[in-house]
Amino acid sequence: MSNNTNPLWAPTPEAIAATQMDQFRRLVNERFGASLADYDDLYAWSVAQREDFWSTVWDFGEVIAGDRGERVLGNDTMPGAEWFPDARLNFAENLLRYRDDKTALVERLENGQRRSLSYAELYERVERFAAALRQEGVEKGDRVAGFMPNIIDTVVAMLATTSIGAIWTSCSPDFGINGVLDRFGQVAPKVLVACEGYFYNGKTIDSLPRLKEILGRIDSVQKLVAVPVARSAEDTRVAVEQMDRAVALQDFVGNAPQTPLTFEQTPFNHPLYIMYSSGTTGVPKCIVHGAGGTLLQHLKEHRLHGDLSRDDALFYFTTCGWMMWNWLVSGLACGATLVLYDGSPFYPAAKSLWDMTDEEGISVFGTSAKYIAALEKAGCKPRETHKLERLRAVLSTGSPLAHEGFRYVYRDIKQDLCLSSISGGTDIISCFALGNPVLPVYAGELQCRGLGMAVEVWNDDGKPVVGDKGELVCTKSFPCMPIGFWNDEDGSKYRGAYFENWPGVWAHGDYAEITQHGGVVIYGRSDAVLNPGGVRIGTAEIYRQVEKVEEVLDSICIGQEWQDDVRVVLFVVLREGVELNDELVQKIRTTIRANTTPRHVPAKVIQVADIPRTISGKIVELAVRNMVHGKPVKNQEALANPEALKLYENLPELAEA
Repeated sequence: MSNNTNPLWAPTPEAIAATQMDQFRRLVNERFGASLADYDDLYAWSVAQREDFWSTVWDFGEVIAGDRGERVLGNDTMPGAEWFPDARLNFAENLLRYRDDKTALVERLENGQRRSLSYAELYERVERFAAALRQEGVEKGDRVAGFMPNIIDTVVAMLATTSIGAIWTSCSPDFGINGVLDRFGQVAPKVLVACEGYFYNGKTIDSLPRLKEILGRIDSVQKLVAVPVARSAEDTRVAVEQMDRAVALQDFVGNAPQTPLTFEQTPFNHPLYIMYSSGTTGVPKCIVHGAGGTLLQHLKEHRLHGDLSRDDALFYFTTCGWMMWNWLVSGLACGATLVLYDGSPFYPAAKSLWDMTDEEGISVFGTSAKYIAALEKAGCKPRETHKLERLRAVLSTGSPLAHEGFRYVYRDIKQDLCLSSISGGTDIISCFALGNPVLPVYAGELQCRGLGMAVEVWNDDGKPVVGDKGELVCTKSFPCMPIGFWNDEDGSKYRGAYFENWPGVWAHGDYAEITQHGGVVIYGRSDAVLNPGGVRIGTAEIYRQVEKVEEVLDSICIGQEWQDDVRVVLFVVLREGVELNDELVQKIRTTIRANTTPRHVPAKVIQVADIPRTISGKIVELAVRNMVHGKPVKNQEALANPEALKLYENLPELAEA
């Protein structure tokens, strides 16, 4: 259980009063005659009075809409809730509200290339691309897919698509052919926007061979728009001129009519994005998110929980296959400058992203827990080597950030900043628990539950608990729930994914705890929870201890069925030149035992060369567990390094006591 008492950081009363979160609290008090004294009061009110809350978020976020309608909430069920059922709006219009000379986008590639666009230039680029899409016959409800790196052209293509009321879906160009077909093949895009190549870890990767095969196998694609990244514009044109149904970007937009940008007004729940589950246990689920819910939730998270404004430069290390890319791009609605980076975060050196932070004046730096752990293992201390003058917040997601990760950030990156571990996911394209500029930061904890989200932790009896572990659930409907899954006509897959345990209650699949002071601790995925002797253990509890062992670079933990019980097995990747001997095994076990319980101590510790991860960087405990038990791993295309799975097959160490 979490027993934090002393915060690592806390905002001053003056800093709290200057935040948009506190401004919002005062607005609520004024508008509704309330006397909410602090965030706890505001959160309780936001859940109890959801219609008033989301209506106020709409006003505070200055949502642009053709029609808001009178009703805030029609049918209030999960699934199937009808938020703002009479509203008509356009997502892209809200992200393109600013049309001035302030920098909107900065693009940085691993090889040193840099481009930028002002808000006015971004509007013009979107206008040209939207005209080209319309000329190609793209209409409301059609799908446009991006096989793209995290660059300016990707943002332009998404905004142009959604301005029409068409649906955007994307994955990063490091996906294999089957991974792309498993995703885009299900949703039948009319246009595919794709890079001809990209840069990663000092290498130039050519995408054209895969694009030719993808084109040949997805019949719905009428046009492939080839975006120059690794080649010049002219070389790209030459490279694709013999490809059937392909056109270079400059010709696609250059041949389009000069028509003004118009924003198709759509219902609140009109499909905006199709996202994909990681797909490590089968074909990925196609999760459909609505325009209004995504916009409203992102405005809430950016402006209130992130205090994002026009003064900020927002960076998140992400690919276009991860929902954090969609979350990042919504920062345009706040008028911030977005910094887009594509490449390896450690190329050419561990300090690369911190060089960029100083050069671009980044104020909000987003990354993964894995990156923070790797940065610490690399001995990187940005506080000693960089100015970081504008940096005021660090965000971390993807997996639980260990206590030591929190302490590393404050010790070796910067003392005075708000470190926000955030958690939610692709399923809600946002967060259930996240940061807050008016609250203290405790090691290992997410600061709070998100406003308007009725998040609880339930025990096995379906009773809410505080200070104890259980299933993270959301008991009331919220606007950014998926509107459904693609090709799930009767909704059975959707209901099965979230509402099987408790009908009408969203079960997110996280094993978690709500602390006495309102924070949240995530212990790992419920389906990866270990169960030795019938006691439930979150894998994050073990990873936290293993990270303390200097010799270990990375690890993955599973439960192996053994003699009518489950035993804990830990696989470790060690530093170069280090071998796993009895002394190191004992050190690992002693470290785990000293800070947890004897049940956490692995029965087996095994050295491996690599750990399989999804393309967005998450370790895949279920896939490893299946390999260990001789079960098939159905969809290895979802992995960045599927060859690593072979390392876990038929291991002699696991056949013995």
